[in-house]
Amino acid sequence: MFSKLDLVEQKYEEIGEKLVDISVINDQAQYTSLMREHKQLTPVIETYREYKKAKSDEGEAKALLSEGGMDKDFQKMVEEELDSSRANIERLSEELKILLLPKDPNDYKNVIIEIRGGAGGEEAALFAYNLSRMYMMYSETRRWKTEVFSVNETELGGYKEVSFSIEGEGAYSCLKFESGVHRVQRVPETEAGGRIHTSTATVAVLPEAEDVDVEINPADLQIDTYRSGGAGGQHVNKTESAIRITHLPTGIVVECQDERSQHKNKDKAMKVLRSRILEQLQQEQNKQIASDRKLQVGTGDRSERIRTYNYPQGRVTDHRIGLTLYKIDQILSGSLDEIIDALIMANRAEMLKTQES
Repeated sequence: MFSKLDLVEQKYEEIGEKLVDISVINDQAQYTSLMREHKQLTPVIETYREYKKAKSDEGEAKALLSEGGMDKDFQKMVEEELDSSRANIERLSEELKILLLPKDPNDYKNVIIEIRGGAGGEEAALFAYNLSRMYMMYSETRRWKTEVFSVNETELGGYKEVSFSIEGEGAYSCLKFESGVHRVQRVPETEAGGRIHTSTATVAVLPEAEDVDVEINPADLQIDTYRSGGAGGQHVNKTESAIRITHLPTGIVVECQDERSQHKNKDKAMKVLRSRILEQLQQEQNKQIASDRKLQVGTGDRSERIRTYNYPQGRVTDHRIGLTLYKIDQILSGSLDEIIDALIMANRAEMLKTQES
């Protein structure tokens, strides 16, 4: 591990030198890439330098104790310094193991979230709305920017489907574990008998693809325009501003109708298309890894779920890590940090276990 850290430190210093002497940088893209890499390596190097300092302190304390001839008070102080150094070495060594875990190359990216009502009809659509609001409010707490791409509303204000982007540092690293089937148990407003219904919605969290990630041949696209439906005022029903793009090689279809401008809708639709193609490519590359399978969306059937929101009990349970919190109102209002932090820690623990085995 430490020979690897020496190489990482050397690379870190080389990047730092390049950022100081910008004459060796070819363009803005290279500068941005170097800045991002430097920022990612900084916590690793800072922790490694702390570790080397602790090792040095340990060595000095050992040398003093081996010499002997010191008074009791000074000897006690040196022994305490030795114990402190050893504790720091152990703590920093564990931190370095975590920092050196393989990084998800998408972690720094913005995300596109797609939510669809699953089993449960109108109640599933209302739950899809609740989930989209939850992620929007969570984004506000993180000061991330959100932008709606497309909404297919129901008469009662639910969402058959909705897609939106979230732009901000660490968005994908925080939200990637939200992909999957979410289940709700509650008494619908339309239920006269007071019976609890179970409904589902699927959530897909896609890293926003950059042009360099996915190359799309314009000849592979079928682009259709149509008039927007649903809420949006009179304008959307008069002009064909909505866009539907079909990627012929993969059969992926995306739609965008949120903007009045056909050009803006096309730009948004292309963002979603690139991200869906990127996700498909990555799933094909990683489908042999068991830990990736649990992040896939599934069909939306009631039996497939990553998380349950139980209204009568005020309970939210994440089934992947066995975490249950009795604060459903706060969570649906955007207080997701406790769940997200627990998922990140569980993923790290799994990666460490795999690395050690």
